[in-house]
Amino acid sequence: MTSTVKHSTRKPLPAATSVAAEQRSRNRQLRTEFPPRSAEQWWPHTAATAEQVQQRLTAPPFAPPANGTRAGRRRGVTKLLRWLSAFPGDTWQDHWLASGAEERPGAEWVTLPMEWLAAHGGVTSYDSTDVPSGLLMLICGDVIRPGLPWMLTRTHRYVASVMAQVRDPAGFTRLAELAAAEPASSQVDAKIAATRIATILACKGGTIADITVGDCVELVETMRRVHTRGGQKKVDFYLRLRALGVFPGDAPHSIRAFGLAGGRLTIEQLVDRYRIQCRPVRDLLIDYLRERQPSLDFTSLDAVSRTLAGLFWARIESLAPGIDTLRLPSDVVRAWKDELRTVKRTTTNAAGERIEVSSPRLNAKDELMRVRALYLDIAHWAVEDPARWAPWVAPCPISGTEVQKSKERRHRKARMDQRTRERLPVLPVLVRTANDRRLAAVRLLAVAQATESGAVIDGTDGALRKAVAPKAIGRIVWAEDVATGNRRNLSYEEEEAFWAFATVEVLRLTGIRCEELLELSHHSITEYRLPTTGELVPLLQIAPSKTDTERLLLVSPELADVLSAIVQRLRTPNGAVPLVVSYDIREKIWHPPMPLLFQRAIGNERRAITPSAIRKLLINALASTELTDVNGDPLIFQAHDFRRIFVTDAIMNGLPPHIAQVICGHKTIDTTMGYKAVYPAETIEAHRAFITRRRATRPSEEYRTPTDAEWDAFLAHFEKRKVSVGTCARAFGSPCVHEHACVRCSLLRPDPAQRARLVEIRDNLEARIIEAKREGWLGEVEGLQVSYSGVKDKLAQIDATFQRRQATATELGMPSFGFISGRATSDEK
Repeated sequence: MTSTVKHSTRKPLPAATSVAAEQRSRNRQLRTEFPPRSAEQWWPHTAATAEQVQQRLTAPPFAPPANGTRAGRRRGVTKLLRWLSAFPGDTWQDHWLASGAEERPGAEWVTLPMEWLAAHGGVTSYDSTDVPSGLLMLICGDVIRPGLPWMLTRTHRYVASVMAQVRDPAGFTRLAELAAAEPASSQVDAKIAATRIATILACKGGTIADITVGDCVELVETMRRVHTRGGQKKVDFYLRLRALGVFPGDAPHSIRAFGLAGGRLTIEQLVDRYRIQCRPVRDLLIDYLRERQPSLDFTSLDAVSRTLAGLFWARIESLAPGIDTLRLPSDVVRAWKDELRTVKRTTTNAAGERIEVSSPRLNAKDELMRVRALYLDIAHWAVEDPARWAPWVAPCPISGTEVQKSKERRHRKARMDQRTRERLPVLPVLVRTANDRRLAAVRLLAVAQATESGAVIDGTDGALRKAVAPKAIGRIVWAEDVATGNRRNLSYEEEEAFWAFATVEVLRLTGIRCEELLELSHHSITEYRLPTTGELVPLLQIAPSKTDTERLLLVSPELADVLSAIVQRLRTPNGAVPLVVSYDIREKIWHPPMPLLFQRAIGNERRAITPSAIRKLLINALASTELTDVNGDPLIFQAHDFRRIFVTDAIMNGLPPHIAQVICGHKTIDTTMGYKAVYPAETIEAHRAFITRRRATRPSEEYRTPTDAEWDAFLAHFEKRKVSVGTCARAFGSPCVHEHACVRCSLLRPDPAQRARLVEIRDNLEARIIEAKREGWLGEVEGLQVSYSGVKDKLAQIDATFQRRQATATELGMPSFGFISGRATSDEK
């Protein structure tokens, strides 16, 4: 193994902190499904005699070609076996554990056999190198299996290569073939991954095919516990093992599923986060949430549990210790409501002091509404199941007037409109700056790649030079500021600038939510063929999100350019978009692999871009614009701001609100109109424009009696609109704007008497299309097919007219007269 990865021992974390962190990150379901292999107490090689071990480890394949290496390993094995024999145990593994070597991290363990050898037979100059070589043979020969924590405190330069020779040549050959197919910049990562895999074999035994998912999880957790360095390289070995097909098909695509995402909590775990003292109330809240669970997604269920267990009952118990009923005293209710109206946060002031700051809780009425729902639901359910719910029925401490939100809605609408008014005028600045920033980063990276290490980068006015990085693997281009010496990652800057540009463009051109943005995939880009003209229209399919409604958006030319740039950036050499798994931070689930459009490479792993990454991209893009708000603070754009701007701009430019509702996926048009920020100036200008248009289109002279010449011209105009196959229905006084292509024109009203002529035109077009295809006149085929579609449409209109005219009349019958039992019949009546 190269020296690029180091294992260091640091001061261990406090036990309580380690346990708490492990509990927070533990996904119990996955860990139960994929447990690690348990440590074995006995296996054949560890139970062999010293002579058998020495004979086996000094014969092929354990004997290296080099005489010096072979002799040193032989001496090391002999000395270590002598040393281990001095400790109690039935196997060499027992001797090793009893020696206490694993209590000495790093290279400190060597002092133990050195001191023993010095006291029992002298020490030679070779002992400092022979002993580690002998240990390498004992480990790779599966004579002893050290613990993972101890192994990860040491540097293993040869463990992977020796394991490949003596333990699993076929498995490591497949691993090398997989690495050979990767770019040259990934070769160092491949060596590190091979060392991680060899470490698992050293501690667990077996071959690569025997490694389990749980073994990998145990290794990663141990690396985190002993602070092993490596970053993304810590989990790269798992991706390679999965690519080799070592794991079962249902294994997670990323080892991050075990540690970086806690998964869904059960209802009991949701409630127990707040340590409710009253057990009956705790059970009541669990039953209540279980009743509501079928109608709620996990995000809503989590929010309701936080309100009822955390903000409500946990605080009630702090105000009234020992309370065990929902019938709350009035003073406790008042104190709880007063406390709920504010949010307290601890922050650091300008002097560096930690202070507590209180601010109004904006969603206080939403929290009150959930508590009110608890009381009303229990009262309602008590009618159906009195044995379970009736003992808990109590007067609701929250009245209906306390949760009225009409005033808050108006205030929120005002805040949203003001936010939109501030950002809509400066959106072109953000768009232009994001694009310029992307193009500048591309140019700088290209020039830096062509520059030799240590030379000044052209186009930077001598401010940057390409950094000299002897240990660089070629994946990243570094530049160094000549004046300050600070380094810049030009590769990361180019990637960050591109995705900031793509985020801004897609959000502003579609108005989709951030969640929908991150769920866009290569499959989302589709097309629709118009039935009349046969024209292909590109569409963007938006997966169901907040309203669980799928919708299609028309792709504009600008959006098509951005989507094309994203796809071209993501394509692999075989032309496919990589499949990546993504984690839903709201629903706490992992989605199956999909060709997501918003993904990026971190090391050798493709990861989906997260909502927090989107926020960071927007912040950095806005920082380069130097825009400020009315208070002079840096202007902040959230992903949802683009949605409000999209709705406002679309309706201001004439898009009907009900169409905007469908595009945005809103359930009601009120939501759409709530997004639209109305400007006072907009109303004035629209009214003035309306008056101007009315005066221009309705001049006063049009209301006088027309002259005979004007009337004759009016009649003559309609005579000129007669064509061979029907009548043109264009407006009076307007010329033909369709270049007299009548069969294509939607304004043509075909004459049923001219059906035979239209049939003749259709047959002629069919013959011309066949001739054009046969002769290769592809330039005429498309135009002929459009005309052919128009003729068929006109024939369909004529046939429909004939069917209406030939429809038979309905026989109603004639009324009859008669008497039954002296009374008039219903017909007479």
